[in-house]
Amino acid sequence: MQTHKAKRVEIIIEAVMERRLTDALAEAGVTGFTVLPVSGGTGRSGHWSREGQVSRAGGMVAVVCLIRPERVEPLLEAAFAVVERHIGVVSVSDCEVMRAERF
Repeated sequence: MQTHKAKRVEIIIEAVMERRLTDALAEAGVTGFTVLPVSGGTGRSGHWSREGQVSRAGGMVAVVCLIRPERVEPLLEAAFAVVERHIGVVSVSDCEVMRAERF
């Protein structure tokens, strides 16, 4: 089966910033992404967990995008404009997809 090169961009950000991020991605021409809840982790500020949170406002989400390599720069610029002032991590990795016309 034939596969095609793509980029996988994962953005972990505070749940309250989800809408601002996804709106910025849409304005940058990103046509698809997946939003996943993040249950916990550890980082520069230490261990954290969603456990015990009254609402999702205190949690984090992961926004995952698969995109053609030539379209990744506008996505990163849009993501960074939101993430730079808030808690968040942006990672980019190489991947391969089937049905390249969907990306």
